[in-house]
Parts: sequence; structure tokens; C-alpha cells
Amino acid sequence: MMRFIIGVFGAIFSAVTLGLVFSALGIGGLIFLYSRGLPDHETLANYAPPTISRIYSRQGMIVDEFASERRLFTPAEEIPDLVAFAFVSAEDRNFYNHAGYDPRAIAAAFVEAVRSRGRDVRGASTITQQVMKNFLLDGSRTVERKVREIILAARIERTLSKDRILELYLNEIFLGQNSYGVTAAAQTYFNATLEDLTLEQVAYLAALPQAPSRFHPVDDYERAITRRNYVLREMHENGYITEEEMETAQAAPLETVQGGHIEAFRFTRPPRNYFTDEIRRQLSAEYGADEFFSGGYAVRSTMDESLQEVAEMSLRRALERYDRNLGVWRGPTDTIDPARLSDEASWRAALAEAEIPRDIDGWFAAVVLEVGDSSARIGIEGVEEDEDGHFIPANDVTWARPLREDGSRGNTARVAGDLLSVGDVVHVRRMTSDSDGSFLRWTLRQVPEVQGAFMAMDVHTGRVLAMQGGFSYQASSFNRATQATRQPGSSFKPFVYAAALDSGYSPNTIVIDAPIEVATGEGIWRPQNASNQFYGPSPLRTGIERSRNLMTVRLAQDVGMETIARYAERFGVYDDMQPFLANSLGSQETTLFRMVAAYAMFANGGERVEPTLVDRIQNRYGETVYRHDQRLCPDCELASLEEGLAPRIVSTRERVIDPITAYQLTSMMRGVVQRGTASGTVNLPVPTAGKTGTTNDARDVWFVGFTSNIVAGCYIGYDQPESLGRGASGGGMCGPVFQRFMLEAIEEYGSGDFPVPEGGQFYPIDRFSGARLPDGSRGDHVVFELFREGEEPYGGILSIIDGGWAMSSDIPMFGRGDEGNGGGGAGIIVETSDGDRARVPTATGFGTLSSGGLY
Repeated sequence: MMRFIIGVFGAIFSAVTLGLVFSALGIGGLIFLYSRGLPDHETLANYAPPTISRIYSRQGMIVDEFASERRLFTPAEEIPDLVAFAFVSAEDRNFYNHAGYDPRAIAAAFVEAVRSRGRDVRGASTITQQVMKNFLLDGSRTVERKVREIILAARIERTLSKDRILELYLNEIFLGQNSYGVTAAAQTYFNATLEDLTLEQVAYLAALPQAPSRFHPVDDYERAITRRNYVLREMHENGYITEEEMETAQAAPLETVQGGHIEAFRFTRPPRNYFTDEIRRQLSAEYGADEFFSGGYAVRSTMDESLQEVAEMSLRRALERYDRNLGVWRGPTDTIDPARLSDEASWRAALAEAEIPRDIDGWFAAVVLEVGDSSARIGIEGVEEDEDGHFIPANDVTWARPLREDGSRGNTARVAGDLLSVGDVVHVRRMTSDSDGSFLRWTLRQVPEVQGAFMAMDVHTGRVLAMQGGFSYQASSFNRATQATRQPGSSFKPFVYAAALDSGYSPNTIVIDAPIEVATGEGIWRPQNASNQFYGPSPLRTGIERSRNLMTVRLAQDVGMETIARYAERFGVYDDMQPFLANSLGSQETTLFRMVAAYAMFANGGERVEPTLVDRIQNRYGETVYRHDQRLCPDCELASLEEGLAPRIVSTRERVIDPITAYQLTSMMRGVVQRGTASGTVNLPVPTAGKTGTTNDARDVWFVGFTSNIVAGCYIGYDQPESLGRGASGGGMCGPVFQRFMLEAIEEYGSGDFPVPEGGQFYPIDRFSGARLPDGSRGDHVVFELFREGEEPYGGILSIIDGGWAMSSDIPMFGRGDEGNGGGGAGIIVETSDGDRARVPTATGFGTLSSGGLY
């Protein structure tokens, strides 16, 4: 009997042993089978998730950000304990104790599934398993994927610390509203950093991983509150918070950005503009768009926020003033079905969906609600309704004539209904009293059809301080400062004169101002001065100050267009300038970006400077991968300097032109501002130089000018070139833009005299005849020109440049020429930016051949 019992137990033991062996073999085989071809979990040790690239202003403020996935990476040591505890309580309460997978959770989930007969299946994945699923596996719901997930989780627990695993999880998870990672979510929902989150806010974020779309803070408010309070209860049960803290947080309302309780982060920074988008364009080309949008770069831009605002305002004012003077209303920006305007909530919702630029400072989007006998009632975005409502009165529309569909213009508007209809979406702004700033009325606005660009940069470092590529970025993202190629017109002339001065000419060299005929493949070209007059022999200075076309053409012929082309290419105005004589008047197209950078080399004494919108770039680890300023600063390494001494900066930049030549050109261009074509609109309290440009038929108008430390340029013209009309000129239209901007720039950056280079000497010269005057001469006709040592001027006239064309006998000898505001000849009287009146020449015809510059 005993033997039988022992035999039975032996058989049972053998069967159990064999079962265990075969089970172990089966499990081992299963593990071996599913372990084959698993991803390398060790790659997670070097994982760098896609993160936001941010652009900072010169002052260190965030001004824009770009991302394919909106994620802000936060290392484990910077994640607050409260945040970590909340997510652990919500997703994996045994996280700090298990080895990557939680057998108890798996067993509990299995039992619950059996009891509910498969109706109630809950996940049992640990945070480690979720990391494996998110990073290395797909999201399929299969036994095979689950086994592979557990295998990888066990392996990664032996490779990475718990903190590192939690870091990967909290930076990778999707939490709704296009937010990846807990830091981005904190900003999206609460506009707060992780350190500033309250307990109830942390609990809400921890509630989201399960299903972000099911816990929307507005649409699913009650469900979101219930899930948040569950997380708080779990935190209390796990010992992370007290009961009192739990109860206080559970009683708190859920206040979020989406609910309108907190201002959104995007509203705390300015809207995207031409400056930051140009950085995006350049860095995407340099690093690749995918890398830039996911690399987590910190880009310190050169943009001065305050001056950027001034640049935007200055250009917009000039463009709108020109457009307003045309007196044409081109219609609404968008329209809304009148059926959607029945009540305030409806029209506000409809207006929010309307496509209308919203980046124009001081302008509001509005919709026409009613049109009365004289006025129109409007609803304004972001402005509360009052008892009477808001109106555009009849006296605000009398400036305009409606543009009909066939291109013709209607009669001048007398009442609002002549321009507006119910449902029209338009821009309005407040009109206020000049005396006390009190509100007068709402006034109708429209985005101008004419466009332009403005740019300013530091002449010594190349740092671009401000850039505006059009009236409104949201209306048109095409950056006319960098992407639009236009004829620079007479603003190109300084490069002709620079080539001449470097080739042995002097500021008092005489050039004949007389008619010219040039045979071309298209016929005879007869260039003209803006005044349609001729002034005989004149010094080089006069050719710049008065923007004499005929003098410039003769000088270009004498110097040689090949030489001038080399100079223009050396300055970076062109990559390949065609050596046609008409190009000496600026008929070959270039960009404002290139022109402003080239003028900087006159201002800094002739050294090459490369314009940049970026000062420094750091990668996600804080390492500098790009720095613009490569100049040497040996004194910066010293512990201290003598009192009153600044660090010595050593420049290694290439010299573009001789420093005396640069000063001579600067002196001549100061004359443009003092008594030449820009004298009516540019009048700064510091030494200023510059050059106007007005192309054939006034299709483009320019002004590029500089002080001792800042250069700025402007152009205005239609995107599809057409005449700006009679009286349009660079000095008259772009001069005020430069003036307004530079007044603010000087206030911030200061300015001084242009430094005089060594190796030269000043002599008094008669600016009309070019003759050397006795020492001590004074008067309006006297200018002090800088000459190189050993090249001092002789008394009287040495030579006259005619360019190979003779001068007729009826041209005066050394006449005083067109001594007036902005050129001679017939003109019209215009109002300047200061309210004064000035004459602008109108005789600007060139014949039939397009030839660039006028004045």
C-alpha cells in the first residue's frame, strides 16, 4: 500500500516536474521567439525627442517658435516632484518598486476581464511599458506586442534609472491640444511653467494621458473634473499629499486657457512677423526644415523689439498715406452671411472665423451689422458693445470712391452705404483727438495695394535691428526686403562714384552735365536729368547731391562699366552685374537687403560686413553651434581694465574700399541730406548721409541712409510694377520713413561724427566750380573735401570728364544748377511729414528705354 502511495506521489511529482520543465521551456521558447528582432532599447539612452525651436529678441524675449510637435524638453532633475508623483499615481502607482512590469496589475486586469466576460478590460501597462510602446513599438493591441513590450521593459529597467525612464515618459506623452510632453501642456492649458503649477492643475495634466480628447476642460468639463479628482485621491492614498490638500484641490474649479480664464501663451508674444519668418527661411535652408522644426534650437536674433515696432509703424504709415490719397475703396476683406449676424454671440463667432489680417497695430476686425441712411453700425472684434453700438459715420467715407468690378471708379461716397454692405468684414481703428487723446469715432481702413520694405542694421557688426517686408505679414508673407528684386534707381549711383574715386578721381573732378545719345539695340537712348535741364561742368559732389543722371552716365563711360560692375559685386549689390551703361543708373534689379548691407560699408569706413538676423544659435543641450561676431577681443580676457577704457576689439574683416574713399562718399551723401534730393524730408540731429532713388516712371522709390552706427533703407512700389504717379520720389515717400525710424534709433543707440581716416587732409573747395579756395574761406559755397596725402588739389581746374561725348556751346559753365528742394525743373508742392510744404520735380521722362534711376 505504501509502495502504491509513494508511486502515485512519485508519478504526480514527475508529472509536475515535467510540466514545469516543459512550461519553462515553452516560456523560454516564447521569450526567445518574441525577443528576435526587437528594437535596440539602448538607443533610448541617447534619445532626443523633437522639441520646439525658439527665437529670442536682442533683449532675450521669446518672439516666435517653430515646431512639428509642440514639445519643450525638461530634464529629470528639473521636473518638480509634485508633477512626477501625480503621473505615477495616475498611471503606475508601483512604478518605483517593479522591474518594468507589474505582475499584480496584470493579474488584477486578467481577473477583472474574466469576471466581466471581456466587457470590462483595463490596461495594466506600467510607465516603463508605455515608454517602450511609444518609442520602440507600435500601438497594436495584440498578445505578441504585449509580450515584446514586457521583455523590452524588463531590459530597459536594467539600463536606465527610474528618473530617466520617467523623464522620457513625461517629455514624450501626448496631452491634447497639439501638446507633447508635460512642459508644453502646462503652457498650453495654464500658460505656466512646471514650477508654477498648482496641485489641481498638476492633477488635471496627470488625468490626460488616458484619453486627452475625452477630458477637454470646456467640452467635457464634468468628466475632466471627475478624472482630476480621482488623480488627487490616488495621490493622497499613495502618501504624496495630505487629506486637506486633496480636499482643497478637489473643490477648486478647473480654470484653463481654453475656458478663457487664463491668457494664452501665444498672446504674450507678438504675432509672427517678417523678421522671424526670414530666420525660419534661412535656418531651414541651412539645417533642413525637419531639423530646424524639431531640433530644439534657441536662436538669439539680432532684432530690437522696440525698433521693430517703429519700423512697422513707419512703413505702414507711408504706405497707408499714399493709398489713402488715391481715394479708392477696393471693397471688404471678407464677407459673412447676414443670417449669421442675428445676435452678438453669432456675429462674434462668425467674425472670429473671418480671414482678415490681425497683426496691424491699432487696427480691429469688424463686421457691418446694419447700414442706415448715413452711417453703418459695426461689431468690432475684441471691443465690447455699448448701449448705442459702434458706427462708421458718413463723414468718414467721403475720401473714397468705390472700385467697380470692371475696374472703373464710382462716385465719391457721401454716406457709409456707398461703400459698405451688411456682412462686410473690414478694418477699423480709433480716431482720437490730437490735443487730449479722447475718442472721436471709428474710422474705416484698408490694407494698401502698394507695398514696400524697410530694414535697419548695425554698420559695424551687420546685426539687423529691424526688418519689415510689407504692410502686413498676415496679409502677405512675401518678404520684400529679402525676396523682392527691384531696380534701385539712383540709390545705386554711390557705387559708380566709389569706383571713380578709387580709380584716381577726386571729389572736385569736373564732369560735364550735357545731353547724351547712346546707340542701343532698341534704338537711341537719351538719358535725362529729373529736371529735364542741363547744367554744364559740375564737380562730382554735385552729381551725387543733385542726383545728376547725365553726369553719372558720362562718369561711368569714362571709368568703364566693367570696373563699376566689379565694385558692385565686391559690395554684394549683385552677384553678376551686366556691364551695360544704363545699369550705372540702377536699372539692374537687386534687393533692399543687399543695398542696405552695401551702404553699411560706406558708413564703417570701407570694411566688409555680412548682414545677419541671428547673433547666436544654441542646440537643445545649450551648446553654441553658431556665433556671428568673429572679431577678436583680447582685452575681454583680462580681469580688469583701466578706468575709462573700453575693451579693444580687433577686426579681421576684409577691406572693400579705401577708407578715404569711403569717407569721401559719405561726405558727398551728407550733402544729399543737407541740400540735395533728401533735404526736404530727412533732418536728423546727428550727422546723416544717404541717397535717394526713383526709377523710370516712378515704379519704385528708394532711400538708403546712415549715421555713424546705423544704416537703414526703404523702398516703396507695387508688387506688379506700375507708376506711383506724378510727384512720387524716394525723398518724398521713403525719406519720412527713414526719418521717423532713425529718430527713435538715435534715441536708443546714440550717434556721432563720422570718423576721419588717417592719411588725408581737408581743403576748402568751391562746391559749384570745384576750384580750390584759399585757406580760411567761408560761405555757403564752401565745402571741405578730404584728399589723400600727396593728392592735394591744384588751384583752378585740372581736367574735365566728358565720357567721350562733346558739350554743346549753349551749356553754362559752372552754373549753380538746380538749387532747390529735391531737384530742379517743374514740380508740384507736397506736404512733408512735418507738415511743411516742399516742391517735388515732376519732369521724369526718359524716352522709351527703361534706364533705372532718375533722382
